[in-house]
Amino acid sequence: MTAAAVPHSRGQGGTDAIATAPDEGRAPLVQVRGVTKRFGGAAALKGVGLELYPGEVHALMGMNGAGKSTLVQVLCGVHQPDEGILEVSGHAHSSLTVRRARHLGISMVPQRRELAMGLTVAENVMLGALPRRRGAVHWTSVREEAARALAELGIDIDVTRPAGELTVAEQTMVEVAREVRRGGRVLILDEPTACLGAKDAARIRELVHTLRDEGVAVVYISHYIDEVMAVADRLTVLRDGEVVTSAPAADLDPAGLVRAMVGREVVSHRPERPAPKDEIGLSVRGLSQGRTIRDFAVDVRKGEVVAVLGPAGDAQSRLFDLLSGRTRPERGELSVDGGPVPLGRVAASLAGGLRCVTGDRRALGLVQGLSVDENLMLAEDRFHRRRLHRRGELARRAAPRRRSYGVVTLGDDPPVGSLSGGNQQKVLLAKWLETNPAACFLEDPTNGVDVAAVAEIHTLVDELASRGVAVLLASSSAEEVMRLADRVLVVRAGRTVAEYDITAITHDELVATALGGQQQ
Repeated sequence: MTAAAVPHSRGQGGTDAIATAPDEGRAPLVQVRGVTKRFGGAAALKGVGLELYPGEVHALMGMNGAGKSTLVQVLCGVHQPDEGILEVSGHAHSSLTVRRARHLGISMVPQRRELAMGLTVAENVMLGALPRRRGAVHWTSVREEAARALAELGIDIDVTRPAGELTVAEQTMVEVAREVRRGGRVLILDEPTACLGAKDAARIRELVHTLRDEGVAVVYISHYIDEVMAVADRLTVLRDGEVVTSAPAADLDPAGLVRAMVGREVVSHRPERPAPKDEIGLSVRGLSQGRTIRDFAVDVRKGEVVAVLGPAGDAQSRLFDLLSGRTRPERGELSVDGGPVPLGRVAASLAGGLRCVTGDRRALGLVQGLSVDENLMLAEDRFHRRRLHRRGELARRAAPRRRSYGVVTLGDDPPVGSLSGGNQQKVLLAKWLETNPAACFLEDPTNGVDVAAVAEIHTLVDELASRGVAVLLASSSAEEVMRLADRVLVVRAGRTVAEYDITAITHDELVATALGGQQQ
């Protein structure tokens, strides 16, 4: 590594704290001074300043739409600032290109993995720099150099494995190793533990500490406040495109961090909901698909929220494909509002009154190139066979949904792909929940959204149940299950191992059961 490792000591509250203050004898690798970036008439960044030091994990926090993505894209050369200076290793730049940023050692591992899934781990790590002899790729050297790059970061992955066979955590590690091998001195990690279970998330955090101890300046973006407080040395909070606080992690507490991010207190209490009806709104019997899900069964009453909790990648992550009809199970029965629904047919699932909301809003939930209003009305227009619409009429019909679901946009009707994660998730929910569902399956409905959006989405789920809709919730978050569910089924290794009324179990007991506690 080009930067020297910096000694660290454990700070208060379990947070790793810098032993020496950043301004005592150390020069920052990157200084951002007075950066402003506008899109049309709206300012996404307003005079932002940031300092990134070698051997430090610097968490970048803020609500969806606060300016985090724009700031890191300016650092990576994707966007050029309208005002301000970027100083890298003491040299000032008015802007960077992607190639120039990478040459200077600034790289990013995005939330969506960017490996070539058909290539091996070794080929991915060495991509763009395959060693050659006499004009031909020297495959032994490819494997040896890739294995060395992984080993230097303490990563134990067989370099001959196809990238597509790796877990999400392993894919993240391979991307990190590739960027460090290319000379990355400033590494931006965008939601590196999203959708990961506790064990895999711990592996990523361990890797982050290894990078820090090797002298890399790590920019860490996450919505998980407890995780950020545990992994970061310094935190910078953005709100409405401006820096509202920047301080050592040891000087902040979770409640104060939320207030800085939101500008107010955010409280999400479990409200009183009408008691579920006696009628069954959704029934699943004997659902099986290989080893991933075996003899799964559940009855959900109208107005009830039943959660399926398990480690990331377990049975609950297979339910969307099976219940929506995208995949035909080996066996099983499904009924909605008392009527049988054939499995393995998307049209039959929709016609039966079941609405399945995916946890992968980018790939399966929204059409990124269409506008916000087009996405909001897409499902309803398909149900009514409406193929053509006038722009003004579309805006009029979509406006109540924008208001009800709190969708915020900078422009009048931009492409949905330009919105923050929280606003995209609200569009996805509005698209399906406003089509009169009899029953609804929600897959990780708050994945990748900020704390305020989480509270708003939880309220939407409460209202859905209060309308008498049977809600089946798949989640890998015990906190979310405790907040939303009336009952919870715990799954492990494809099978249901326990079922609880939510009032009869504590959060810690629920986590222990999900991670391998006593089976019932």
